[in-house]
Amino acid sequence: MRYVIRQKVFSLGDSFTIQDEQGADVFYVQGKVFSFGNKLSLSDCYGHELIYIKQRLMTFRPTYEIYRGEQLIAVIKKELFTFFNCRFEIETMGYGNIDIEGELLDHEYTFIRGGRTISTVSKEWFTWSDRYGVEINEGENPPFILACVIVIDMICHEDKNH
Repeated sequence: MRYVIRQKVFSLGDSFTIQDEQGADVFYVQGKVFSFGNKLSLSDCYGHELIYIKQRLMTFRPTYEIYRGEQLIAVIKKELFTFFNCRFEIETMGYGNIDIEGELLDHEYTFIRGGRTISTVSKEWFTWSDRYGVEINEGENPPFILACVIVIDMICHEDKNH
């Protein structure tokens, strides 16, 4: 399944709209404006929260936690000391760990679990706001993968946001 993530330009806090391949809005992501660290909620088109994203503060490397309800389902960490590319790792609770590798300038990503690609992400370069195309393999959890893409965007653009 293919999705397009678009960051809203004129909004308080981080805000994204996610569309399916037919162009219909299927998910929304809204960041909390006045909070310590980044906190975002990924909801379906009816406003039901599916995923909650929370930045861990006071860590040596950028780290985010992903929750489904009250349950922690994953921790995303950026690897330090990588040259010419970005590397991330996702420690999941029950889904198998996922490596995320990015090419130069952090505009292309591949999600890999057990040596198998489960999703690919490509950033569109010449757009007013950040916009990503996300291809998610059959049988994977789209809200979870889309939340991971948003976390990677936030980490890679941390200097721009602060």
